[in-house]
Amino acid sequence: PDLSRRPAYFSLLFPPLCGGWSNRTEGAIYHLGSTILFLGYMGGSGAYGCLFIFGFLSPAFLCLALWGRLTLCGADVFTWNLLLLLACLLQIYHLLYRLHREGVRGEELAALYQAVYLPLGVPVHVFKEISHAFGDRVVELRAGETYAVEGKTPIDQLSFLLSGRINVSLEGQFLHYIHRHQFLDSPEWESLRPNEEGKFQVTLTAEEDSRFVSWRRRRLYMLISKQRYVARLFSVMLGYDIAEKLYNLNNKLYIKSGVLLDIRLPSLYHVLAPSSQGTSPAPSDGTSPAPPDSRNSRGNTTALINSEEFFFLGFC
Repeated sequence: PDLSRRPAYFSLLFPPLCGGWSNRTEGAIYHLGSTILFLGYMGGSGAYGCLFIFGFLSPAFLCLALWGRLTLCGADVFTWNLLLLLACLLQIYHLLYRLHREGVRGEELAALYQAVYLPLGVPVHVFKEISHAFGDRVVELRAGETYAVEGKTPIDQLSFLLSGRINVSLEGQFLHYIHRHQFLDSPEWESLRPNEEGKFQVTLTAEEDSRFVSWRRRRLYMLISKQRYVARLFSVMLGYDIAEKLYNLNNKLYIKSGVLLDIRLPSLYHVLAPSSQGTSPAPSDGTSPAPPDSRNSRGNTTALINSEEFFFLGFC
């Protein structure tokens, strides 16, 4: 057939076949660019996957642009690869900007999110609202400094320990420690209603250099009243924190016979509370009364119950 009578687009759709393969290679730059291009398309999905892809495509198109300029000497090949390189660089800039805007700022806050909130499945934007409620500010407490003094410090905030250790005492008597990633004043928070005021019944002292974040009471109540998810999140975290403090105190409670008593028993306070006469009645079998140190032990245990840990009983 006469090929000259065929329309012009026919040669575009059905180009003529090659007469034979060329023995000439395109050089190292071309093969390097093709290899990087092949590796680039192995990236995954999501923002980090796209960052991986465009991070590999950029040097690949750079190599191909150099190949088109130095080896092939083709203006069209050089121009198209240069435009693709610029497009990849713009995509990388956009992805980095988005990750910076949506990410958690600050090393300590990022560590807090990774250790506490990420295992609970909390999205980043929810954590940013929670951190915005405490002003994205971390407070430092030196060793020996007090966070709260019994009977003096008002309960007007909720704090979460990021690092260090806090000593909890009542009238100079050690109760327990507060370790990292625990609330400092969860019992006080649960003991008061939003419209009530109160003061600490224990003293909290930094055993070592510590850092924590604090939510103002009013501001946090406004946040949890607006967002039900945040309210449930704090309910779970506070409940777990109070349970941890309960178990820490469980080994400190003894009845006067020396038997270990479980703090979770509902009648615990009635067993430990002092009698109205101030002394226990004499045994009916004629045995001698309990020694004085046993009575002091019961008084110390009652002091523990009357402290912040007494609020735990109502929670359970």
